[in-house]
Order: sequence, then structure tokens, then C-alpha cells
Amino acid sequence: MSHDPMDTVIGVSNTTTRDTAAAQRFLAAAKAADATGDREKTITELRKAVNADPENPDAVFRLAYHLDLVGEEDEALSLYERCADQQPPTINSLINLSVMYEDRGDYAAAERCLKQILDTHPNHPRAMLYMKDVMASREQVVVEEQDRDIFRRKALLDTPVTDFELSVRARTCLKKMNIRTLGDLLRITEAELMAYKNFGDSSLQEIRKMLTMKGLRLGQGLEDAHRQARRALIDQYKGTGKEVVLAKPVAELQLSVRARKALQMLNIQTLGDLASHTEAELMGMKNFGATSLKEVKERLADHGLSLRKLEN
Repeated sequence: MSHDPMDTVIGVSNTTTRDTAAAQRFLAAAKAADATGDREKTITELRKAVNADPENPDAVFRLAYHLDLVGEEDEALSLYERCADQQPPTINSLINLSVMYEDRGDYAAAERCLKQILDTHPNHPRAMLYMKDVMASREQVVVEEQDRDIFRRKALLDTPVTDFELSVRARTCLKKMNIRTLGDLLRITEAELMAYKNFGDSSLQEIRKMLTMKGLRLGQGLEDAHRQARRALIDQYKGTGKEVVLAKPVAELQLSVRARKALQMLNIQTLGDLASHTEAELMGMKNFGATSLKEVKERLADHGLSLRKLEN
């Protein structure tokens, strides 16, 4: 997940970098090629610029950025690390590096990159958004590591719901909702199931009983679903500069007192958090009715967002 090369640096530096004429010529050629959409030539010219001046931060970052986009992750990671070692590093180089670390499961390294930004820019919206996801990922890993039989658990979550003794009606509804595995089922709430057409109380009781026998319950995997939804939104806005919208506090929506209290109960703090929830989740909250739902949907729409939808 990469961001545009143009960005501010953290702090002010007195260091100078070697800026040879050759590197500048290659860098200019790379920018011209990028403007025409010729990515192969862009990368070629950037390689020449970095070879001519390995300490040129603009050339190194742009090469990492374009290699990241074409899937050359190992080389891109190495170059981002070089950018992060330069003083001062750019904010985007640290963000991109943190995302690559997170994708590789190195959450501690991802957190260090983002903390470096937040130490000097404590309210930086993208860094705050990514830090929240990194922390959620780390917490998820801790929970999994505490499970004495992690592989057995994963196999259980991957079990198709058709393997369980459920009625034809319940199976049909789950299939239409695109709930294929036990893991999918744990990422949905009772309210969401009951909101689906033809899904009745008897089917809900069946599923409750089946899960209870396995020491499980509906909704216990919900945070994972919300995290995946937030990441999907980040991917959707990748490179557009609109990620800042997802980090805006819900307080900016100026919702009614009733709607605000319901969101607080669900620990919804940002627009990204809100957009990762479904209508049924909100409607399942006490005193949250159709009027509050309409209000929330309209405010989200004003920002180009909508509530998460389950596939029907």
C-alpha cells in the first residue's frame, strides 16, 4: 500500500545530500516518464539516478514507491529502510515502510515507524489510522499465540458451515449471505442474521446451540471483520489522498445525542470505524432506531462513505 512521493519531512535537518548533476538528469527523466504513465522507463531512470547518487532521498523514495507498486516488495522494502535511515525521513516513507512491515507480520517494526511520526506529529491522521490497525493486528496475534492449539483452531474456523447439522433453511440463508465457514459465521452478529430475509428465530437458536457446544458465540470475531473492512477502505483510497477522511473523528458529523451515544457504546471513534460497521450492528444498539440510522447514513454519504454491507 503506497502513497504519493510528495510529502513533508519530519522536523528540520542540517544534513546535506549528494546531489550530482547526473542524478538530477535521470530523476527529471523519470518524472517525465511517470507523467506519461511509462512505469518501466520510470523505474529504469530512477535506478540510474540512485546509482549516480545513492544518498538522493527523492530518487531512493521514488524508486521504492514504484517498485512497491509493481510488486517488487523485497527491493522496495530495502529502499524504504534506506529512506527511513536518512535524516530527516519523509512521513510517507515511514508510513509505506510500516505498511510493508505489517503485511509481513512484523508489527513491532511497523509500530516503531508510525511512532516516529506521531512523536513529532501527534495528530497526523494517516499515522493515527495505521497505528490503530497495527495495534489491532498485534492484539490479534497475542490472542492467537495464547491459544495452545493454534493450528487446530484455524482448521476449525475454516470448517465449512455445511459440515454442521443445520436445517436446510438455515444453510440456505447462510449461503446467500456468503457465510461459507465457521470463521465467517463468528464475524457476524445475531442482529445481522435476524435482519436477513427469511432468517427466523428457530434458525438463530440452531446456530446458537451449535456454537455453544464448541465454546463459541456469534460476533466474537467481529473486531477482525471491522479491521478487514477498514483495511479495504484504505486500499480503496490508496494514492488518492483521501485516507484523511477515514481518520476524521465522528464528532465532526454533528450527530444527534442519541446517535452519538450509540456510537460511543460501540467504541466508534473515526469515520473509518463507522464505515466498517453494518446497519444491523447499529440497529442492534438500544435506542438506535431508523431515524438515527438515516442520520448516520446521510452524514457518511456527505463524506463519500457508506456503512459496510453484507452480501445477500
